[in-house]
Amino acid sequence: MWNFETDPEFQQKLDWIERFVRSEIEPLDYLFPKDETYNTGNPALMAIMTPLKAAVQAQGLWACHLPPSMGGGGWGQLKLALMNELLGRSFFAPTIFGTAAPDTGNAEILAHFGTPAQQARYLKPLMAGEIVSCFSMTEPQGGADPKVFTCRAEPTAEGWVLRGEKWFASNARWAEFLIVMAVTDTSAAIHHGATMFIVPTHTPGVEFVRNTGMAFEHPEHGAHAYLRFNDVQLTRDNLLGEAGAAFKIAQTRLGGGRVHHAMRTVGLARRAFDAICERAQSRYTQGSRLADKQLVQDTIAELWMQLEQFRLLVLQTAWKIDRHNDYKLVRGDIAAVKVLSERVMVEMASKAIHLHGALGVSNEMLFGEWLLWGHALGLADGPSEVHKLMLAKQLLRAQSPNAGIFPSQHIPSGAALGAAKYAAALRLPGHRRGWVTPAV
Repeated sequence: MWNFETDPEFQQKLDWIERFVRSEIEPLDYLFPKDETYNTGNPALMAIMTPLKAAVQAQGLWACHLPPSMGGGGWGQLKLALMNELLGRSFFAPTIFGTAAPDTGNAEILAHFGTPAQQARYLKPLMAGEIVSCFSMTEPQGGADPKVFTCRAEPTAEGWVLRGEKWFASNARWAEFLIVMAVTDTSAAIHHGATMFIVPTHTPGVEFVRNTGMAFEHPEHGAHAYLRFNDVQLTRDNLLGEAGAAFKIAQTRLGGGRVHHAMRTVGLARRAFDAICERAQSRYTQGSRLADKQLVQDTIAELWMQLEQFRLLVLQTAWKIDRHNDYKLVRGDIAAVKVLSERVMVEMASKAIHLHGALGVSNEMLFGEWLLWGHALGLADGPSEVHKLMLAKQLLRAQSPNAGIFPSQHIPSGAALGAAKYAAALRLPGHRRGWVTPAV
């Protein structure tokens, strides 16, 4: 059982990670747009990141989410959560540590479901940090709702022909290959009628309609592709896992990925909180520091409590995953931390903007980018509303209805049951009978 202490050997690793991220990686946030982290064709960035990756590998901290047989560290979710809390301070840190999404999830499903040939062609260079990948699931007409997906792979004598469109395919612009979810059996329910395919980016028929960026990003930095598949010819070599098993494969990557996102959010929110406290201690207005004003003190206290509660829930969720080794048993917890990621990050970034005044809304601070990222967390891997509904249904299924007329915590009814259970004690001299205690 984890008892809120980390063994000294692992704590040394965490201390090294924290120093390394703060001193060597955070400066990159001020030098490059965040989506450039995936651009292996940027010579200046690669000249900086390559030796940083080598330093991480020398510490044995590269791709710790994968088993040692795949070149990773084989860490459980709790250790990964503590690590990702530190990596979350910079958008560049996960890439430098070989744990950037969507590459982490794609590496996991290649490790679990890929053939030896696929692992040699795609997983090995992905693990080495030589290439990046893309997970292509959402569609322009239905977002993340698979029931309305229209991208289809129809069987042919040689394999399949892929037709349709995908939307907001993250990092497709830089990716060597795409992992594409397509409908292969329209007669079956979507959870049994969709299949995963590995599609090299330069396959004939793969069309980049355009690259879309996040708000505040210049168009040339857009890395979220609008894709069209024009009669793309696929063979069995492109099949990832079994036909019809796309959702089973997707869950392998999404469960852990949501926890990693949540813990990285803790790290980024902590960085925003640090900026808030620094501003409060440094800025004078109306004759005193911001730190001396009660409304600011109230804000800081509320933000700290919110962040600490969120952090503990994420760590508990990671611990449960390690303990049960079954994402299905922890689905509700994962849904909760996924929803809270957006809420905590948006609140923290908003307060950072407010306390920094005009500077906070300017393009000379990162707060606007962090605020938008917080909202993006509410959409990535499924909208927060869907996760709240799933959590509520799970909680309600665990609660049995009350068969009586009155609720189970009705005072007179409870008093009658209690009086029957403890009748002998209630007959002792000196007992004062209240209206809730019937005579016995």
